[in-house]
Amino acid sequence: MTGQQVRWTAEQVLALAPDAASRKAGGKLATPGPWSLAAQGEGALWGLCRGSGSKPYQTVVDLVGAGYKCSCPSRKFPCKHALALLLLWAEKDPVVADGAGPESVPDWAEKWLSGRRERAESKTARPAGEAPADPEAARRRAERRAQRITAGAEELEQRLTDLLRTGLAGAEQLGYAEWDETAARMVDAQAPGLATRVRELASIPGSGPGWPGRLLADCALLRLLTQGYLRREELPEELAATVRAQVGLSTDAATLLADDSARLAGDWLVLGQRDSQEGRLTVRRVWLMERGSGRFALVLSFGAAGQAPELVLPVGTVFEASLAYYPGGSPLRAVLGEGRSAPVPASAPEGVGVEAALARYGDALRSDPWIEAWPAVLHDVVPLPPREGAEDGWRLADSASDTAVPLSFPSESARWQLAAISGGTPITVFGECGHGGFLPQTVWSDGEAITL
Repeated sequence: MTGQQVRWTAEQVLALAPDAASRKAGGKLATPGPWSLAAQGEGALWGLCRGSGSKPYQTVVDLVGAGYKCSCPSRKFPCKHALALLLLWAEKDPVVADGAGPESVPDWAEKWLSGRRERAESKTARPAGEAPADPEAARRRAERRAQRITAGAEELEQRLTDLLRTGLAGAEQLGYAEWDETAARMVDAQAPGLATRVRELASIPGSGPGWPGRLLADCALLRLLTQGYLRREELPEELAATVRAQVGLSTDAATLLADDSARLAGDWLVLGQRDSQEGRLTVRRVWLMERGSGRFALVLSFGAAGQAPELVLPVGTVFEASLAYYPGGSPLRAVLGEGRSAPVPASAPEGVGVEAALARYGDALRSDPWIEAWPAVLHDVVPLPPREGAEDGWRLADSASDTAVPLSFPSESARWQLAAISGGTPITVFGECGHGGFLPQTVWSDGEAITL
């Protein structure tokens, strides 16, 4: 392992922060004053940060595996100390000594780094996808689960039929209790995908003008899914795989990675990262694009009980790795293999026009009608405010044609941030095409990735 690493930018470091408070706190700590014995080498950073206690916090960053460890009590990942150390390194502050050799790594940092890398190597070396110890018992478990899901799908069909028979107008008076009970029954039926969609239905009634139409459309998609599962034996294999995944039946990640022919190696650009709350879980969605083919991949990471997901890859960097896609009609979700290289800053990706992006989204929907979003990198587009006297909202217009796509924003500040970065000139934007328009996540300005 080399002692020097290509430095990330301060913007890429701050994009790793789990929230705005962490970004602010990390920035305040990114000064030489509280730090001692800080150094960079062997693909890692480490240092001691003085805190309120008698002992300084021990902070170490694995630059290769994008991992973090700190002795502070924070449950945020990465914590403000890791962010501050990364900022000092990114800005080439002399408090972080360069090129430290193996003998300079303190014991507490070496213990964590070696353990982390040994685990990664063992995962790579361990045979994956082995047959279960008792194939017959595994078959019986699969059959029992299939029977439970079938019963749950049939019950949900009846629930939707009753809703339409009594009329959608009554859905506004139902409240959440009845929907929650139905979702709980789907969980009991071991169909978490159905449970999630039922909870989403509960939020629609009374959600604003046009909610009956939205409720009817989502009910139709849900019934399409239950019918697909109940008649899965009649479907083409790719569509059947999509239905199983949407219901909540997933393929084991080790099994996917065990298939040499299914693994795709390449240079993967980190396009965006977005966290959301799903029940008690924090779900992190990391979007990647293979530089050679332009193929997209979505990697999910989960954090439970208030813990942030562990997978953290700086937006705007590129790394070498292999991954495998989960089966489906429009394969997008993937699992990363072990042994990826250290992420390094990369140039802006090549993009397409609005028409091409929308056409690809349409193709994906034909293979998987339950897709909520499809990634796109739009090139030479300009954000436009609402037209005076018109009812439309913000749009992202293609500078080479008259085509535009409606914009939705993750926050109010993101709207003005996007407009300020553009300044009326064409930009390159990554985001998700969805039913509500295009959700921008990352903008490239002067070759630097900026997360909205």
